[in-house]
Amino acid sequence: MEPKNLFTYTLTPEQASALELVTQGMSTLERVQVPYTSLALKGRHLTINLYTSGKLVVQGKEAQDFVLFTLEPLVLGAATLGYEEVLDPKLFAPHMGTDESGKGDIFGPLITVAVFIDETTGRQLADLGIRDSKTIADSKIKTLAAEARKILGRQNCAFVLLRPPTYNRVYDKIANLNRLLAWCHARAIETLAEQRPDCPRAVIDQFARTESTINRALMPKGRKLIIEQMHKAERDIAVAAASVLARDIFVKELAALSESVGIPLPKGAGPKVPETLVALIKSKGPSCLPSVAKCHFKTIDDALARAGFSRNDLPEQTEA
Repeated sequence: MEPKNLFTYTLTPEQASALELVTQGMSTLERVQVPYTSLALKGRHLTINLYTSGKLVVQGKEAQDFVLFTLEPLVLGAATLGYEEVLDPKLFAPHMGTDESGKGDIFGPLITVAVFIDETTGRQLADLGIRDSKTIADSKIKTLAAEARKILGRQNCAFVLLRPPTYNRVYDKIANLNRLLAWCHARAIETLAEQRPDCPRAVIDQFARTESTINRALMPKGRKLIIEQMHKAERDIAVAAASVLARDIFVKELAALSESVGIPLPKGAGPKVPETLVALIKSKGPSCLPSVAKCHFKTIDDALARAGFSRNDLPEQTEA
């Protein structure tokens, strides 16, 4: 079934206010100016226009996901798409899902989380409002993650945390981001498979071109599982829960790292990042970078050059 890419609704004033509130924390959407609208948002594959008449138009490749996981549960309060046709019937069957946070962030760690659900915990997480963390403001992640942990318990979660010093050492050995991600996901899967030997399968976002990338990284317990790589895997409730827990840990780690260096370290790789890198290099020297940043990004080279240094001035990565 091909996803729909155009949806129209008529919102009440209360629903319009709810839509504006819900979308405030979505970093992937930018507010734009469109004639005759009270709210206009544009992302890479999603456009949302709420007209002054109350008419709402949602379109783009990600329109169906937005309607299904955000608009219906949080704004409309009703399922109109037909979940039985759109959602995988195995959604609440016992399985694990993995996701990571920090992959594209220059500062901070890479955190990969695996979550196991069954029908009971899966439905509880869905009722809680668990969804892709990229659609949730960081200010709300902490509370949502805490509630998710209560539902799941320790036995149903596992994580792999690579703080910058470790991340840089591992990346120097692997020298490929997809292989590094595969290694992290495989380690999280292996750990959770040890805790939940009854788990039959694992759902992973399709970050690699071929399934062999993740399969080669798995060890014996992981190889016993059915591995499903899925595009936009966050629609799976276990993967969505993993994304929320991963984001929560990333935000906490970045805050602690910021405190340790005495400078607020920005998320992502936007315009604030190069300026912060240059300020850090000038105040603490290039030797500080491997402890706070992922050093393989070109942004690091550019910041070093602006501060009068080069990659040769970075300290060698040694085993801890």
